[in-house]
Amino acid sequence: MAAGRRKIAVIGAGNVGATCAFVLAQMKVADIVLLDIFEGFAKGKALDMSQNSNVLNYDGTITGTADYNDITGSDVVVVTSGFPRKPGMSREDLIGKNAEIISQVGAGIRDHAPDSTVIMVTNPLDLMTYHMQKVTGFPTNRVIGQAGVLDSARMAHFIALELNCAEEDISPMVLGGHGDTMVPLPRYTTVGGIPITQLISEDRIEAISARTAGGGGEIVKLLERGSAFYAPGSAAAIMAESVLNDRRRVIPASCYLTGQYGLDDVYIGVPCIIGANGVEKIFELDLTDSELESLQGSANFYKGQLKDILGY
Repeated sequence: MAAGRRKIAVIGAGNVGATCAFVLAQMKVADIVLLDIFEGFAKGKALDMSQNSNVLNYDGTITGTADYNDITGSDVVVVTSGFPRKPGMSREDLIGKNAEIISQVGAGIRDHAPDSTVIMVTNPLDLMTYHMQKVTGFPTNRVIGQAGVLDSARMAHFIALELNCAEEDISPMVLGGHGDTMVPLPRYTTVGGIPITQLISEDRIEAISARTAGGGGEIVKLLERGSAFYAPGSAAAIMAESVLNDRRRVIPASCYLTGQYGLDDVYIGVPCIIGANGVEKIFELDLTDSELESLQGSANFYKGQLKDILGY
């Protein structure tokens, strides 16, 4: 790696990790290390992407490895390792299997990239983000879960289909856990600055919100083998770039709460500023009683699982 160049590690070279690395390469923000327990898998994908450098005019390096030594000096580490969902599985069914993987990955990050900011993608997202923070012992602002960017992007797509409008003019807001308990917020979702509550009927908004919550499951069912990866991988890349370039993007992400929204000692999706220090600020929106109840219900659902299944 050239002196002074920045470095991103993507752990897990499956579809989500490879997509994330590919999007980051096109952003031209850093050298990329793709790590996977199957070394040939990581090296093969890295080589394939590297052979595309001439086409994409990408001047960084993309390397594949199975050795955690190679992530040394990483500014950001994106974690996608884990078992994907299969048809009929909820994200929560994955808890036990993926907690073991995250224990190993977290130890590798703690020992070799102790100054990095970690972007978590592994499901069940909010639980695995909490688990990663405990394993690494990193400050909570440097361990962030990627959920709200993806869920909001899904909601934006469904709104664009409904209104037949440009997706770039939609600013969606989805809070809560990355799962069936997520909390889409139509009042805070705008198109060209106009709340969708003024543009779309209540029953259609409810249908869009329901489809957003089930967005991942819909893709799992259609694919039959595997789960979504283009949008999740891209969403993780957006977050990593915001940290690397200190963009201070205002986006919903799974953050550690310390009293906000009446919640404490839990990771849950909330709007925040993401910059060089990871989570720079958490915004506490003025929610209606039912919205706050939904958010707290989502968080308390995960708190129960943290205790019952992971022993926290």
